[in-house]
Amino acid sequence: MTSSKTQNAKPHPILLEVYKSPTCGCCKKWVSHINEQGFESKVHNYQNFTAVKEEKGIEPRYRSCHTAISKDGYAFEGHVPAKFIHKFLKEKHADDVIGLSVPAMPAGTPGMEVGDKFQPYKVLLLKKGGAYEVYASVQSYEEQF
Repeated sequence: MTSSKTQNAKPHPILLEVYKSPTCGCCKKWVSHINEQGFESKVHNYQNFTAVKEEKGIEPRYRSCHTAISKDGYAFEGHVPAKFIHKFLKEKHADDVIGLSVPAMPAGTPGMEVGDKFQPYKVLLLKKGGAYEVYASVQSYEEQF
Protein backbone atom coordinates (compact mmCIF):
# COMPACT_ATOMS: atom_id res chain seq x y z
CA MET A 1 0.00 0.00 0.00
CA THR A 2 1.31 3.47 -0.87
CA SER A 3 0.85 6.42 1.38
CA SER A 4 -0.97 9.54 0.22
CA LYS A 5 2.31 11.37 0.70
CA THR A 6 3.92 9.16 -1.97
CA GLN A 7 0.96 9.46 -4.33
CA ASN A 8 0.94 13.26 -4.14
CA ALA A 9 4.70 13.72 -4.43
CA LYS A 10 5.70 15.78 -7.44
CA PRO A 11 8.48 14.37 -9.59
CA HIS A 12 11.78 16.18 -9.28
CA PRO A 13 12.32 18.60 -12.14
CA ILE A 14 14.97 17.65 -14.68
CA LEU A 15 18.12 19.72 -14.22
CA LEU A 16 19.72 21.39 -17.22
CA GLU A 17 23.12 23.07 -16.85
CA VAL A 18 22.92 26.19 -19.04
CA TYR A 19 26.04 27.90 -20.39
CA LYS A 20 25.44 31.42 -21.64
CA SER A 21 26.75 34.96 -21.77
CA PRO A 22 25.87 37.05 -18.69
CA THR A 23 24.61 39.87 -20.91
CA CYS A 24 22.42 37.92 -23.34
CA GLY A 25 18.75 38.82 -22.84
CA CYS A 26 17.34 36.16 -25.16
CA CYS A 27 19.22 33.46 -23.23
CA LYS A 28 17.67 34.68 -19.97
CA LYS A 29 14.23 34.48 -21.60
CA TRP A 30 14.92 30.93 -22.82
CA VAL A 31 15.97 29.90 -19.29
CA SER A 32 12.66 31.33 -18.01
CA HIS A 33 10.84 29.32 -20.70
CA ILE A 34 12.42 25.99 -19.68
CA ASN A 35 11.83 26.70 -15.99
CA GLU A 36 8.16 27.48 -16.67
CA GLN A 37 7.90 24.18 -18.57
CA GLY A 38 9.07 22.02 -15.67
CA PHE A 39 12.85 22.07 -15.89
CA GLU A 40 15.26 23.28 -13.26
CA SER A 41 18.23 25.26 -14.53
CA LYS A 42 21.68 25.89 -13.16
CA VAL A 43 23.08 28.82 -15.10
CA HIS A 44 26.79 29.30 -15.78
CA ASN A 45 27.59 32.77 -17.13
CA TYR A 46 30.73 32.92 -19.27
CA GLN A 47 31.97 35.39 -21.83
CA ASN A 48 33.37 32.52 -23.91
CA PHE A 49 32.03 28.99 -23.58
CA THR A 50 33.11 27.64 -26.96
CA ALA A 51 34.99 24.88 -25.12
CA VAL A 52 31.66 23.47 -23.85
CA LYS A 53 30.31 23.30 -27.40
CA GLU A 54 33.54 21.72 -28.68
CA GLU A 55 33.62 19.18 -25.83
CA LYS A 56 30.06 18.09 -26.69
CA GLY A 57 30.92 17.84 -30.40
CA ILE A 58 28.60 20.63 -31.56
CA GLU A 59 29.91 21.76 -34.93
CA PRO A 60 29.99 25.53 -35.62
CA ARG A 61 27.17 25.34 -38.20
CA TYR A 62 24.80 23.99 -35.50
CA ARG A 63 25.72 26.50 -32.77
CA SER A 64 23.67 29.27 -31.25
CA CYS A 65 23.92 31.62 -28.29
CA HIS A 66 23.63 29.15 -25.39
CA THR A 67 24.11 25.48 -24.60
CA ALA A 68 22.23 23.35 -22.04
CA ILE A 69 23.48 19.96 -20.86
CA SER A 70 21.32 17.26 -19.23
CA LYS A 71 22.55 14.94 -16.46
CA ASP A 72 22.82 12.23 -19.13
CA GLY A 73 25.24 14.43 -21.07
CA TYR A 74 22.91 15.39 -23.92
CA ALA A 75 23.33 18.89 -25.35
CA PHE A 76 20.53 21.29 -26.26
CA GLU A 77 21.91 24.06 -28.40
CA GLY A 78 20.08 27.34 -28.87
CA HIS A 79 16.39 28.10 -28.58
CA VAL A 80 15.10 24.51 -28.49
CA PRO A 81 11.53 24.54 -27.12
CA ALA A 82 11.09 22.70 -23.81
CA LYS A 83 8.43 20.53 -25.48
CA PHE A 84 11.06 18.90 -27.67
CA ILE A 85 13.59 18.54 -24.85
CA HIS A 86 10.98 16.69 -22.73
CA LYS A 87 10.14 14.41 -25.69
CA PHE A 88 13.81 13.77 -26.49
CA LEU A 89 14.71 12.87 -22.90
CA LYS A 90 11.90 10.28 -22.75
CA GLU A 91 13.27 8.50 -25.83
CA LYS A 92 16.13 6.02 -26.18
CA HIS A 93 18.90 7.21 -28.50
CA ALA A 94 21.79 5.62 -30.36
CA ASP A 95 25.28 6.09 -28.91
CA ASP A 96 26.21 8.60 -31.62
CA VAL A 97 23.47 11.11 -30.67
CA ILE A 98 24.70 14.37 -29.11
CA GLY A 99 21.36 16.15 -28.58
CA LEU A 100 19.15 18.76 -30.24
CA SER A 101 19.87 22.09 -31.86
CA VAL A 102 18.02 25.08 -33.24
CA PRO A 103 20.88 26.74 -35.15
CA ALA A 104 21.10 30.51 -35.34
CA MET A 105 18.33 32.40 -33.57
CA PRO A 106 15.02 32.18 -35.46
CA ALA A 107 12.47 34.89 -34.62
CA GLY A 108 9.58 33.61 -32.55
CA THR A 109 11.39 30.72 -30.86
CA PRO A 110 11.19 30.63 -27.04
CA GLY A 111 13.32 33.54 -25.87
CA MET A 112 13.40 35.14 -29.32
CA GLU A 113 9.89 36.57 -29.34
CA VAL A 114 9.69 39.75 -31.42
CA GLY A 115 6.11 40.99 -31.48
CA ASP A 116 4.07 38.63 -33.64
CA LYS A 117 7.00 37.69 -35.92
CA PHE A 118 7.63 33.98 -36.42
CA GLN A 119 10.19 32.30 -38.65
CA PRO A 120 9.58 28.58 -39.35
CA TYR A 121 12.55 26.44 -38.35
CA LYS A 122 13.82 22.92 -37.84
CA VAL A 123 14.94 21.25 -34.62
CA LEU A 124 17.95 19.12 -35.51
CA LEU A 125 19.01 15.84 -33.91
CA LEU A 126 22.80 16.13 -33.76
CA LYS A 127 25.12 13.16 -34.15
CA LYS A 128 28.83 12.71 -33.61
CA GLY A 129 30.96 13.58 -36.61
CA GLY A 130 28.72 16.41 -37.78
CA ALA A 131 25.77 14.38 -39.05
CA TYR A 132 22.20 15.38 -38.24
CA GLU A 133 18.57 14.46 -38.83
CA VAL A 134 15.53 16.71 -38.73
CA TYR A 135 13.91 15.96 -35.37
CA ALA A 136 10.99 18.38 -35.79
CA SER A 137 9.83 20.96 -38.30
CA VAL A 138 8.10 23.89 -36.61
CA GLN A 139 5.82 25.85 -38.93
CA SER A 140 3.88 27.97 -36.41
CA TYR A 141 4.39 29.63 -33.05
CA GLU A 142 1.76 27.37 -31.44
CA GLU A 143 3.57 24.16 -32.46
CA GLN A 144 6.32 24.98 -29.95
CA PHE A 145 4.14 24.38 -26.88
